[in-house]
Amino acid sequence: MASGDQNVADVLIIGGGASGGVVAKHLTDAGVRVVCLEQGDHVDPSEFAGDKPEWELVSKKRWHPNPNRRDIETDYPTDVRDSDVEPMMYCGVGGSTLLYTAMWMRFLPSDFRVKTLDGVADDWPITYEDLVPYYNILDEELGLAGLAGDPAYPPGQRMIMPPHPIGKVGMKAVKGMDQLGWHWWPGSNTIPTEPYRGRNECVRYGTCSTGCPQRAKSSFDQTHWTFAIKNGAKLITRARVKEITVNDSGLATGAVYIDRNGRERRQKANVVIMCASSIGTPRILLMSESGKFPNGLGNNSSGLLGKNLMMHPFSAVAAYSEEPLESWLGPAGHTIYSLQFYETDKSRGFVRGAKWGITPVAGPFSLRGGQDNDPIINAWDDGIHSVFDQTVGKVFEWGVIAEDLPEEHNRVTLSDELTDSDGLPAPKINYKTSENTRKLLDWHIERVIEAIEASGCTGYTVSNPVRECGWHLSGTARMGTDPERSVVNEFGVSHDVENLLVCDGSVFVTCSGLHPTATITASALRSVDNLLQNRYNQRVPL
Repeated sequence: MASGDQNVADVLIIGGGASGGVVAKHLTDAGVRVVCLEQGDHVDPSEFAGDKPEWELVSKKRWHPNPNRRDIETDYPTDVRDSDVEPMMYCGVGGSTLLYTAMWMRFLPSDFRVKTLDGVADDWPITYEDLVPYYNILDEELGLAGLAGDPAYPPGQRMIMPPHPIGKVGMKAVKGMDQLGWHWWPGSNTIPTEPYRGRNECVRYGTCSTGCPQRAKSSFDQTHWTFAIKNGAKLITRARVKEITVNDSGLATGAVYIDRNGRERRQKANVVIMCASSIGTPRILLMSESGKFPNGLGNNSSGLLGKNLMMHPFSAVAAYSEEPLESWLGPAGHTIYSLQFYETDKSRGFVRGAKWGITPVAGPFSLRGGQDNDPIINAWDDGIHSVFDQTVGKVFEWGVIAEDLPEEHNRVTLSDELTDSDGLPAPKINYKTSENTRKLLDWHIERVIEAIEASGCTGYTVSNPVRECGWHLSGTARMGTDPERSVVNEFGVSHDVENLLVCDGSVFVTCSGLHPTATITASALRSVDNLLQNRYNQRVPL
């Protein structure tokens, strides 16, 4: 895998987000020469507005999770004309973890065996047990705060530090769950409750979803890229990849990218690893078509590149309480969660399930803007002050994450109408919510309302479904053992290109009903482990 030519990277990583950071850190720990091309910039935590008076105003533009709303040069737009759900993502060092809420949950063992257990979709070629060693490493590296012993999980997971307080919001929600006899557990978050590995402890701003000015949240610019760069990784920012190049033998040779000055450049490499997200990775591979790969790079055997997109449809119910709940206090992720209705019960009329999570509701814009697309100004009517008196600090939200089964017609292609600022085609998202998912969400929302009413809340507002909810993207370069039914093998290696790997959520076979980052990074780390074990047998371009 190593090259004597200093202009040739041992490994070229495309994308500097969570999986790219994990890959870079662990490869450079082993002495591998790494170059990463990242489309976005470094963001200094002082730029985040969560500790500033203008926080809610700028959160609706500069730090909005929808790239089409943000509309900044270092992003790429998405063509969502034919999609029920809009993707939420961020280009930059650390990727979308700059704006995530650091809710950290492993997939359950059943999530890897959906076909066997429920007769739908496909089983993964790996199991929960295959990922346990890598889950454990990531829990340690990020600093997982939580309470061990959740009976919904297999035994053995160790929390690194105590959980965040569930606060008055959690206590209010728990009242209803206890009355109904339903499962709940304190939220697990990779946000330190005490200083940890150069990061500060959480001070509960509650603004995690627009960046952490406290330098506490486990965004991967801090947890992994800092160390990878110290190890010697070369991270090139504002590098928009145009094409992965191949030689006459069909091996990847590197990438062509456009630098921050608009110049076309080339980076050579012996191995290329895609970590650009489940939208960015198929987009780049589809743009990399050639005589050898007329339908996109690595797409000859299966034709599945870009297909089976999963987006985790999301619904929510905002609950209103008479008593003050201090619901502006963070962290902004789940205070508690429930897996009461996670596994399949076919008597409900659908298969699979969902995870529930309690989220505090912070400022007035969050309250009045709701989960819809209406302009904020439309919510400011004559009764605004009385509404604030009744709601500010007194509202929490039950969010429902639905497992989204893979369907080939849900896919990423290249738009024929929309381009990025360099003229490259934007990804086009074709996604329709399935009948199974709609039934699942409707049923779960009914149960959530039962829990809210049992907790003694005075009212609620339902958002079912939420359009801008596509944080959890997966499935567009699925792993498998059959090259005709998958894009990569169980270690993320392309069936068609021996030195091309995919190490992001694209490899997911199914998406579970849980937050994906722990499983994305554990799978990426497993792929790195395999690459290092076989590094001297790795075929590379001459």
